[in-house]
Amino acid sequence: MIEGLRAQLAAALPPESILEGAALEGRTEDWLKRQPLRAGLLLRPGSTAEVAAAMTLCHAAGQPVIVQAGLTGLVHGGDTAASDVVLSLERMRRIESLDAVQRVAIVEAGVTLQQLQEAAAEAGLAFPLDLGARGSATLGGNAATNAGGNRVLRFGMMRDMVLGLEVVLADGTILPAMNRLIKNNSGYDLKQLFVGAEGTLGVITRLALRLRERPARQDVAFAAVPSFEALAALLKHMDRALGGGLSAFEVMWPEFYELVTTPPAKGRAPVALGAPFYVLIESLSGDAPGDAVRFSAALEGALEGGLIADAAIAQSQVEAAAIWALRDDVLQTARWGIPAAFDVSLPIRDMPAYVEAVQRELRAAWPGVRSWVFGHMGDGNLHIVVSPDGLPADARPRIERIVYAPLEAIGGAISAEHGIGLEKKPWLPISRSAAEVELMRVLKRALDPKGILNPGRVV
Repeated sequence: MIEGLRAQLAAALPPESILEGAALEGRTEDWLKRQPLRAGLLLRPGSTAEVAAAMTLCHAAGQPVIVQAGLTGLVHGGDTAASDVVLSLERMRRIESLDAVQRVAIVEAGVTLQQLQEAAAEAGLAFPLDLGARGSATLGGNAATNAGGNRVLRFGMMRDMVLGLEVVLADGTILPAMNRLIKNNSGYDLKQLFVGAEGTLGVITRLALRLRERPARQDVAFAAVPSFEALAALLKHMDRALGGGLSAFEVMWPEFYELVTTPPAKGRAPVALGAPFYVLIESLSGDAPGDAVRFSAALEGALEGGLIADAAIAQSQVEAAAIWALRDDVLQTARWGIPAAFDVSLPIRDMPAYVEAVQRELRAAWPGVRSWVFGHMGDGNLHIVVSPDGLPADARPRIERIVYAPLEAIGGAISAEHGIGLEKKPWLPISRSAAEVELMRVLKRALDPKGILNPGRVV
Protein backbone atom coordinates (compact mmCIF):
# COMPACT_ATOMS: atom_id res chain seq x y z
CA MET A 1 0.00 0.00 0.00
CA ILE A 2 2.82 2.39 0.90
CA GLU A 3 4.49 1.79 -2.46
CA GLY A 4 1.55 3.33 -4.26
CA LEU A 5 1.47 6.31 -1.90
CA ARG A 6 5.15 7.19 -2.01
CA ALA A 7 5.04 9.08 -5.30
CA GLN A 8 1.85 10.94 -4.36
CA LEU A 9 3.25 12.03 -1.00
CA ALA A 10 6.52 13.09 -2.63
CA ALA A 11 4.57 15.28 -5.03
CA ALA A 12 2.48 16.85 -2.24
CA LEU A 13 5.19 17.43 0.40
CA PRO A 14 8.64 19.00 0.32
CA PRO A 15 11.60 16.55 0.33
CA GLU A 16 12.55 17.26 3.96
CA SER A 17 9.10 16.12 5.05
CA ILE A 18 9.64 12.49 4.06
CA LEU A 19 12.12 10.08 5.63
CA GLU A 20 12.53 6.38 4.91
CA GLY A 21 15.04 3.56 4.91
CA ALA A 22 18.47 4.47 6.30
CA ALA A 23 17.17 7.90 7.37
CA LEU A 24 15.11 6.17 10.07
CA GLU A 25 18.11 4.53 11.71
CA GLY A 26 18.61 5.65 15.30
CA ARG A 27 14.95 6.58 15.74
CA THR A 28 12.88 4.72 18.32
CA GLU A 29 9.23 4.28 19.26
CA ASP A 30 9.53 5.78 22.74
CA TRP A 31 11.90 7.49 25.17
CA LEU A 32 12.86 4.18 26.79
CA LYS A 33 14.31 3.12 23.42
CA ARG A 34 12.66 -0.28 23.75
CA GLN A 35 12.09 -0.70 20.05
CA PRO A 36 13.65 0.84 16.91
CA LEU A 37 11.20 2.76 14.79
CA ARG A 38 9.52 0.48 12.28
CA ALA A 39 7.78 2.38 9.51
CA GLY A 40 7.41 2.38 5.78
CA LEU A 41 7.60 6.17 5.79
CA LEU A 42 8.06 8.90 8.36
CA LEU A 43 6.27 12.12 7.45
CA ARG A 44 7.42 15.39 9.04
CA PRO A 45 5.07 18.08 7.73
CA GLY A 46 6.01 21.67 8.37
CA SER A 47 2.51 23.17 8.40
CA THR A 48 -1.14 22.34 8.92
CA ALA A 49 -1.67 22.41 5.16
CA GLU A 50 1.00 19.75 4.72
CA VAL A 51 -0.58 17.60 7.45
CA ALA A 52 -3.91 17.91 5.65
CA ALA A 53 -2.36 16.98 2.31
CA ALA A 54 -0.74 13.90 3.82
CA MET A 55 -3.92 12.77 5.57
CA THR A 56 -6.01 13.28 2.43
CA LEU A 57 -3.76 10.93 0.49
CA CYS A 58 -3.51 8.35 3.29
CA HIS A 59 -7.28 8.37 3.78
CA ALA A 60 -7.93 7.83 0.09
CA ALA A 61 -5.56 4.85 0.14
CA GLY A 62 -6.84 3.46 3.45
CA GLN A 63 -3.30 3.73 4.80
CA PRO A 64 -2.89 3.46 8.62
CA VAL A 65 -1.16 6.47 10.14
CA ILE A 66 0.53 6.46 13.55
CA VAL A 67 0.82 9.94 15.04
CA GLN A 68 3.90 10.48 17.19
CA ALA A 69 4.69 13.48 19.38
CA GLY A 70 7.52 13.69 21.94
CA LEU A 71 7.69 9.90 22.43
CA THR A 72 7.39 10.26 26.21
CA GLY A 73 4.25 8.11 26.49
CA LEU A 74 4.15 5.00 28.66
CA VAL A 75 1.24 3.00 27.19
CA HIS A 76 2.65 1.96 23.79
CA GLY A 77 0.58 4.56 21.96
CA GLY A 78 3.47 5.20 19.55
CA ASP A 79 4.14 1.57 18.62
CA THR A 80 4.46 1.00 14.89
CA ALA A 81 4.67 -1.70 12.26
CA ALA A 82 6.73 -1.78 9.06
CA SER A 83 3.56 -1.23 7.05
CA ASP A 84 2.65 2.01 8.87
CA VAL A 85 3.09 5.62 7.89
CA VAL A 86 4.28 7.60 10.88
CA LEU A 87 3.30 11.25 11.18
CA SER A 88 5.51 13.41 13.40
CA LEU A 89 4.98 17.11 14.12
CA GLU A 90 8.62 17.63 15.10
CA ARG A 91 9.08 20.36 12.49
CA MET A 92 6.07 22.35 13.73
CA ARG A 93 7.71 24.05 16.71
CA ARG A 94 6.71 27.68 16.37
CA ILE A 95 5.25 29.80 19.15
CA GLU A 96 3.18 32.02 16.89
CA SER A 97 2.08 34.57 19.45
CA LEU A 98 1.97 35.23 23.16
CA ASP A 99 -0.61 37.80 24.27
CA ALA A 100 0.37 39.07 27.72
CA VAL A 101 -2.91 40.98 28.16
CA GLN A 102 -5.29 38.23 27.09
CA ARG A 103 -2.85 35.69 28.59
CA VAL A 104 -3.11 33.35 25.63
CA ALA A 105 -0.40 31.60 23.64
CA ILE A 106 -0.87 30.34 20.07
CA VAL A 107 1.49 27.48 19.37
CA GLU A 108 2.12 24.71 16.89
CA ALA A 109 1.67 21.19 18.20
CA GLY A 110 5.38 20.31 18.10
CA VAL A 111 6.36 22.98 20.62
CA THR A 112 7.73 21.34 23.77
CA LEU A 113 6.24 22.00 27.17
CA GLN A 114 9.52 23.48 28.40
CA GLN A 115 9.75 25.75 25.36
CA LEU A 116 6.40 27.34 26.20
CA GLN A 117 7.17 27.49 29.92
CA GLU A 118 10.34 29.46 29.21
CA ALA A 119 8.69 31.79 26.68
CA ALA A 120 5.85 32.50 29.10
CA ALA A 121 8.30 33.22 31.93
CA GLU A 122 10.10 35.79 29.77
CA ALA A 123 6.77 37.59 29.40
CA GLY A 124 6.11 37.49 33.16
CA LEU A 125 3.56 34.71 32.73
CA ALA A 126 3.37 30.98 33.37
CA PHE A 127 2.04 27.90 31.65
CA PRO A 128 1.32 25.84 34.76
CA LEU A 129 1.30 22.32 33.32
CA ASP A 130 4.47 20.62 34.51
CA LEU A 131 5.87 17.10 34.35
CA GLY A 132 9.23 15.41 34.39
CA ALA A 133 9.41 14.98 30.60
CA ARG A 134 8.93 18.72 30.03
CA GLY A 135 11.96 18.97 27.76
CA SER A 136 10.70 16.35 25.30
CA ALA A 137 6.92 16.18 25.68
CA THR A 138 5.11 18.31 23.10
CA LEU A 139 2.03 20.41 23.65
CA GLY A 140 0.14 18.53 20.95
CA GLY A 141 0.93 15.29 22.73
CA ASN A 142 0.04 16.82 26.08
CA ALA A 143 -3.39 17.72 24.71
CA ALA A 144 -3.88 14.40 22.92
CA THR A 145 -3.26 12.54 26.19
CA ASN A 146 -4.79 15.18 28.51
CA ALA A 147 -1.55 15.33 30.49
CA GLY A 148 -1.67 15.95 34.23
CA GLY A 149 1.61 16.21 36.07
CA ASN A 150 2.70 17.97 39.21
CA ARG A 151 0.29 20.87 39.72
CA VAL A 152 -3.14 19.48 38.82
CA LEU A 153 -4.22 20.16 42.40
CA ARG A 154 -4.04 23.91 41.72
CA PHE A 155 -4.41 24.35 37.96
CA GLY A 156 -6.15 21.24 36.63
CA MET A 157 -5.29 18.92 33.74
CA MET A 158 -4.19 19.95 30.25
CA ARG A 159 -7.87 20.00 29.31
CA ASP A 160 -8.33 22.98 31.63
CA MET A 161 -5.62 24.97 29.82
CA VAL A 162 -6.75 24.39 26.22
CA LEU A 163 -8.92 27.21 24.89
CA GLY A 164 -8.91 26.14 21.27
CA LEU A 165 -7.45 23.64 18.82
CA GLU A 166 -6.80 23.30 15.14
CA VAL A 167 -7.24 19.67 14.12
CA VAL A 168 -6.79 17.77 10.88
CA LEU A 169 -9.36 14.99 10.59
CA ALA A 170 -8.66 11.56 9.16
CA ASP A 171 -9.83 12.58 5.66
CA GLY A 172 -7.68 15.73 5.60
CA THR A 173 -10.41 18.17 6.61
CA ILE A 174 -9.03 21.03 8.70
CA LEU A 175 -11.15 21.89 11.73
CA PRO A 176 -10.25 25.45 12.80
CA ALA A 177 -11.58 25.52 16.37
CA MET A 178 -9.01 28.04 17.61
CA ASN A 179 -11.14 29.72 20.25
CA ARG A 180 -9.15 32.18 22.40
CA LEU A 181 -11.84 33.02 24.94
CA ILE A 182 -12.20 31.58 28.42
CA LYS A 183 -15.99 31.84 28.17
CA ASN A 184 -17.55 30.67 24.92
CA ASN A 185 -20.78 28.69 25.18
CA SER A 186 -21.60 28.86 21.47
CA GLY A 187 -22.72 25.34 20.73
CA TYR A 188 -20.77 22.11 21.22
CA ASP A 189 -17.25 22.50 22.59
CA LEU A 190 -15.72 20.40 19.83
CA LYS A 191 -12.14 20.73 21.00
CA GLN A 192 -12.93 18.49 23.96
CA LEU A 193 -13.49 15.57 21.57
CA PHE A 194 -9.79 15.64 20.73
CA VAL A 195 -8.29 16.38 24.15
CA GLY A 196 -7.46 12.99 25.62
CA ALA A 197 -8.41 11.07 22.46
CA GLU A 198 -4.78 10.00 21.91
CA GLY A 199 -4.77 10.94 18.24
CA THR A 200 -7.54 8.50 17.33
CA LEU A 201 -10.04 11.13 16.18
CA GLY A 202 -7.82 13.75 14.58
CA VAL A 203 -4.32 15.23 14.43
CA ILE A 204 -3.86 18.28 16.65
CA THR A 205 -1.74 20.82 14.73
CA ARG A 206 -2.14 24.12 16.61
CA LEU A 207 -3.34 25.12 20.06
CA ALA A 208 -4.64 28.21 21.85
CA LEU A 209 -3.51 27.85 25.45
CA ARG A 210 -4.42 29.73 28.59
CA LEU A 211 -1.53 31.30 30.50
CA ARG A 212 -1.44 32.56 34.08
CA GLU A 213 0.43 35.32 35.84
CA ARG A 214 3.85 34.09 36.85
CA PRO A 215 4.01 33.37 40.59
CA ALA A 216 6.50 35.66 42.27
CA ARG A 217 7.23 33.24 45.08
CA GLN A 218 7.69 29.49 45.40
CA ASP A 219 7.80 27.87 48.83
CA VAL A 220 8.78 24.20 48.98
CA ALA A 221 9.03 21.85 51.95
CA PHE A 222 9.65 18.16 52.42
CA ALA A 223 8.09 16.39 55.39
CA ALA A 224 8.05 13.02 57.11
CA VAL A 225 4.54 11.94 58.07
CA PRO A 226 3.70 9.42 60.82
CA SER A 227 0.60 7.80 59.25
CA PHE A 228 -1.71 7.89 56.27
CA GLU A 229 -4.45 9.40 58.43
CA ALA A 230 -2.05 12.23 59.26
CA LEU A 231 -1.16 12.54 55.56
CA ALA A 232 -4.80 13.04 54.55
CA ALA A 233 -5.32 15.52 57.37
CA LEU A 234 -2.13 17.35 56.35
CA LEU A 235 -3.46 17.84 52.81
CA LYS A 236 -6.59 19.53 54.14
CA HIS A 237 -4.62 21.53 56.72
CA MET A 238 -2.11 22.94 54.21
CA ASP A 239 -4.75 23.70 51.59
CA ARG A 240 -6.82 25.60 54.12
CA ALA A 241 -3.88 27.36 55.78
CA LEU A 242 -2.39 28.53 52.47
CA GLY A 243 -5.66 30.03 51.28
CA GLY A 244 -5.61 28.53 47.78
CA GLY A 245 -1.84 28.73 47.34
CA LEU A 246 -1.16 25.00 47.63
CA SER A 247 0.11 23.91 44.21
CA ALA A 248 1.60 20.46 44.79
CA PHE A 249 1.25 17.66 47.33
CA GLU A 250 3.52 14.87 46.13
CA VAL A 251 3.63 11.75 48.30
CA MET A 252 6.31 9.06 48.48
CA TRP A 253 6.04 5.71 50.16
CA PRO A 254 9.29 4.91 52.04
CA GLU A 255 10.68 2.48 49.45
CA PHE A 256 10.67 5.17 46.76
CA TYR A 257 12.17 7.80 49.07
CA GLU A 258 15.01 5.46 49.97
CA LEU A 259 15.57 4.63 46.29
CA VAL A 260 16.03 8.25 45.20
CA THR A 261 18.16 9.33 48.17
CA THR A 262 20.77 6.56 48.29
CA PRO A 263 23.64 5.93 45.83
CA PRO A 264 23.84 5.60 42.93
CA ALA A 265 21.01 8.17 43.01
CA LYS A 266 22.38 11.71 43.30
CA GLY A 267 19.61 12.98 45.58
CA ARG A 268 20.20 13.49 49.27
CA ALA A 269 17.60 13.02 51.98
CA PRO A 270 16.24 16.33 53.32
CA VAL A 271 14.73 14.47 56.31
CA ALA A 272 15.72 11.16 57.90
CA LEU A 273 14.73 7.78 56.49
CA GLY A 274 12.41 5.55 58.47
CA ALA A 275 9.04 7.32 58.37
CA PRO A 276 5.90 5.64 56.97
CA PHE A 277 5.28 8.43 54.42
CA TYR A 278 6.96 11.48 52.91
CA VAL A 279 5.48 14.44 51.12
CA LEU A 280 6.70 17.32 48.97
CA ILE A 281 4.60 20.43 49.59
CA GLU A 282 4.68 23.45 47.32
CA SER A 283 2.96 26.81 47.48
CA LEU A 284 3.00 29.34 44.63
CA SER A 285 2.05 32.91 45.51
CA GLY A 286 2.42 36.55 44.61
CA ASP A 287 5.09 37.22 47.25
CA ALA A 288 2.76 39.43 49.24
CA PRO A 289 3.98 40.41 52.71
CA GLY A 290 3.59 37.42 54.96
CA ASP A 291 3.53 34.64 52.32
CA ALA A 292 6.73 33.02 53.59
CA VAL A 293 5.58 33.45 57.19
CA ARG A 294 2.24 31.86 56.33
CA PHE A 295 3.95 28.84 54.77
CA SER A 296 6.21 28.33 57.79
CA ALA A 297 3.33 28.84 60.20
CA ALA A 298 1.25 26.24 58.37
CA LEU A 299 4.05 23.70 58.75
CA GLU A 300 4.57 24.61 62.41
CA GLY A 301 0.87 24.09 63.01
CA ALA A 302 1.11 20.69 61.33
CA LEU A 303 4.07 19.77 63.52
CA GLU A 304 2.30 20.85 66.69
CA GLY A 305 -0.79 18.92 65.65
CA GLY A 306 1.16 15.71 65.06
CA LEU A 307 0.53 15.72 61.32
CA ILE A 308 4.25 15.72 60.50
CA ALA A 309 7.21 14.25 62.38
CA ASP A 310 9.92 16.35 60.70
CA ALA A 311 10.22 18.83 57.87
CA ALA A 312 12.80 20.71 55.83
CA ILE A 313 11.92 24.03 54.17
CA ALA A 314 13.89 25.03 51.08
CA GLN A 315 15.84 28.21 51.73
CA SER A 316 16.67 28.93 48.09
CA GLN A 317 15.68 28.05 44.55
CA VAL A 318 18.61 25.64 44.45
CA GLU A 319 17.27 23.76 47.48
CA ALA A 320 13.73 23.81 46.08
CA ALA A 321 14.99 22.34 42.81
CA ALA A 322 16.89 19.64 44.71
CA ILE A 323 13.72 18.59 46.52
CA TRP A 324 11.75 18.49 43.28
CA ALA A 325 14.57 16.48 41.68
CA LEU A 326 13.82 13.67 44.15
CA ARG A 327 10.27 13.44 42.88
CA ASP A 328 11.35 13.60 39.24
CA ASP A 329 14.08 10.95 39.54
CA VAL A 330 11.77 8.11 38.53
CA LEU A 331 14.38 6.52 36.27
CA GLN A 332 16.00 5.14 39.42
CA THR A 333 13.32 2.48 39.21
CA ALA A 334 14.98 1.21 36.01
CA ARG A 335 18.23 0.18 37.72
CA TRP A 336 17.24 -3.49 37.44
CA GLY A 337 15.68 -3.35 33.98
CA ILE A 338 12.73 -1.60 32.38
CA PRO A 339 9.97 -1.72 35.01
CA ALA A 340 6.22 -2.13 34.69
CA ALA A 341 4.85 1.35 35.41
CA PHE A 342 1.24 1.96 36.40
CA ASP A 343 -0.70 5.19 36.68
CA VAL A 344 -3.95 4.86 38.61
CA SER A 345 -6.45 7.18 40.24
CA LEU A 346 -8.67 6.42 43.23
CA PRO A 347 -10.39 8.06 46.21
CA ILE A 348 -7.87 9.24 48.81
CA ARG A 349 -9.61 7.34 51.61
CA ASP A 350 -9.06 4.05 49.75
CA MET A 351 -5.36 4.56 49.06
CA PRO A 352 -3.79 2.85 52.11
CA ALA A 353 -5.88 -0.31 51.82
CA TYR A 354 -5.42 -0.44 48.06
CA VAL A 355 -1.63 -0.04 48.19
CA GLU A 356 -1.35 -2.57 51.01
CA ALA A 357 -3.40 -5.10 49.04
CA VAL A 358 -1.36 -4.59 45.86
CA GLN A 359 1.96 -4.92 47.68
CA ARG A 360 0.73 -7.98 49.57
CA GLU A 361 -0.36 -9.71 46.36
CA LEU A 362 2.90 -8.84 44.62
CA ARG A 363 4.94 -10.29 47.48
CA ALA A 364 2.77 -13.39 47.62
CA ALA A 365 3.35 -13.99 43.92
CA TRP A 366 7.06 -13.15 43.92
CA PRO A 367 8.77 -12.91 47.33
CA GLY A 368 11.46 -10.27 47.23
CA VAL A 369 9.81 -8.31 44.40
CA ARG A 370 10.88 -4.68 44.16
CA SER A 371 8.02 -2.18 43.90
CA TRP A 372 7.63 1.53 44.57
CA VAL A 373 4.65 3.81 45.15
CA PHE A 374 4.58 7.60 44.78
CA GLY A 375 2.40 10.20 43.14
CA HIS A 376 0.16 13.20 43.06
CA MET A 377 -1.93 12.33 46.12
CA GLY A 378 -3.53 15.77 46.16
CA ASP A 379 -5.48 14.89 42.99
CA GLY A 380 -5.90 11.18 43.71
CA ASN A 381 -3.22 9.91 41.33
CA LEU A 382 -0.69 7.25 42.37
CA HIS A 383 2.12 5.66 40.38
CA ILE A 384 3.02 2.03 41.08
CA VAL A 385 6.25 0.73 39.58
CA VAL A 386 7.31 -2.92 39.63
CA SER A 387 10.86 -4.01 38.79
CA PRO A 388 11.34 -6.99 36.45
CA ASP A 389 14.32 -8.20 38.48
CA GLY A 390 13.80 -11.82 39.47
CA LEU A 391 10.37 -12.03 37.83
CA PRO A 392 9.48 -14.48 35.04
CA ALA A 393 9.21 -13.08 31.54
CA ASP A 394 5.46 -13.68 31.49
CA ALA A 395 4.76 -11.86 34.78
CA ARG A 396 3.22 -8.75 33.23
CA PRO A 397 -0.41 -9.97 32.84
CA ARG A 398 -0.51 -11.10 36.47
CA ILE A 399 0.97 -7.80 37.67
CA GLU A 400 -1.68 -5.91 35.70
CA ARG A 401 -4.43 -7.99 37.27
CA ILE A 402 -3.05 -7.29 40.77
CA VAL A 403 -2.87 -3.55 40.12
CA TYR A 404 -6.07 -3.01 38.12
CA ALA A 405 -8.66 -5.46 39.42
CA PRO A 406 -9.14 -3.85 42.88
CA LEU A 407 -9.93 -0.49 41.28
CA GLU A 408 -13.32 -1.60 39.99
CA ALA A 409 -14.90 -1.98 43.44
CA ILE A 410 -13.73 1.43 44.66
CA GLY A 411 -14.51 3.44 41.52
CA GLY A 412 -10.88 3.91 40.56
CA ALA A 413 -9.40 4.65 37.14
CA ILE A 414 -6.83 2.50 35.34
CA SER A 415 -5.29 5.64 33.82
CA ALA A 416 -5.04 8.91 35.69
CA GLU A 417 -2.91 10.77 33.18
CA HIS A 418 -0.96 8.47 30.82
CA GLY A 419 -3.85 7.41 28.58
CA ILE A 420 -4.89 3.97 27.32
CA GLY A 421 -2.84 3.38 24.17
CA LEU A 422 -2.46 -0.30 23.30
CA GLU A 423 -1.35 -1.38 26.75
CA LYS A 424 -4.41 -0.63 28.87
CA LYS A 425 -7.16 -1.32 26.35
CA PRO A 426 -8.10 -4.75 27.79
CA TRP A 427 -8.72 -3.12 31.17
CA LEU A 428 -10.82 -0.18 29.97
CA PRO A 429 -14.14 -1.74 31.15
CA ILE A 430 -12.95 -1.37 34.74
CA SER A 431 -13.18 2.41 34.42
CA ARG A 432 -15.77 2.89 31.66
CA SER A 433 -19.22 1.39 31.29
CA ALA A 434 -20.25 -0.61 28.23
CA ALA A 435 -22.41 2.33 27.11
CA GLU A 436 -19.45 4.72 27.36
CA VAL A 437 -17.17 2.40 25.40
CA GLU A 438 -19.79 1.98 22.69
CA LEU A 439 -20.19 5.75 22.39
CA MET A 440 -16.41 6.01 21.99
CA ARG A 441 -16.68 3.56 19.12
CA VAL A 442 -19.49 5.61 17.56
CA LEU A 443 -17.33 8.74 17.67
CA LYS A 444 -14.39 6.85 16.18
CA ARG A 445 -16.52 5.55 13.30
CA ALA A 446 -17.99 8.99 12.67
CA LEU A 447 -14.69 10.88 12.54
CA ASP A 448 -12.44 8.12 11.19
CA PRO A 449 -14.71 5.73 9.25
CA LYS A 450 -11.78 3.87 7.68
CA GLY A 451 -10.06 3.47 11.03
CA ILE A 452 -6.67 4.73 9.81
CA LEU A 453 -5.72 7.10 12.66
CA ASN A 454 -3.76 5.37 15.44
CA PRO A 455 -5.68 2.13 14.82
CA GLY A 456 -6.22 -0.15 17.79
CA ARG A 457 -5.59 2.53 20.40
CA VAL A 458 -8.10 3.21 23.20
CA VAL A 459 -11.01 1.23 21.68
